[in-house]
Amino acid sequence: MLDIEVIEDPAAAEASLDPIRTRILQELAEPGSATQLSVKVGLPRQKVNYHLKALERHGLVELVEERKKGNVTERVVRATAASYLISPVALASVAPDPRRFADRFSAFWLLALAARTVQEMGKLIAGAAAAKKKLASFAIDGEITFRSASDRAAFAEELGVAVTRLVDKYHDGGASAAAGGARKHRLVVVLHPALKASKPHSPEKEQDND
Repeated sequence: MLDIEVIEDPAAAEASLDPIRTRILQELAEPGSATQLSVKVGLPRQKVNYHLKALERHGLVELVEERKKGNVTERVVRATAASYLISPVALASVAPDPRRFADRFSAFWLLALAARTVQEMGKLIAGAAAAKKKLASFAIDGEITFRSASDRAAFAEELGVAVTRLVDKYHDGGASAAAGGARKHRLVVVLHPALKASKPHSPEKEQDND
């Protein structure tokens, strides 16, 4: 089972977005049968079987084992991944293209870059899994609070200069790269405001205001 599977097929994406099938995929993080699932999701076994066949047909569920119970064969299945992410490839005709607006201060460009990252990483993960090799990757995630907009702008400028300096230092565009001794990598650095935490719902406070 993969930690994350990126869905590229539009039909598979549609199948995964059905609320019942999403619940089934969630429950199948651990192997289970249609009978076991019917109890968990509150549906007849026949209906669960219908959804399982659809998920299996799109490669989102896989067979683990078959158990003989008298004259009946019980199929035990599980989800192919713990989590799923739909690639922009599934919406190829309307997927964002980073080449359309290459503006480092554009929020839309950031989204287009993120979409491309999902698309490329999905293919790379699938290729590495098929080759039974570990995929070399690196990421940094953190939060920073700026005192002012000018501080944020100064940070972005310094970060850009630092990254450019590192790229110039380590980029190999010479003979070794042309001879196939080097491996090209994608570098994406993003900075955006953190989402504000939603305020908890307080029924008592609402009653006081009546």
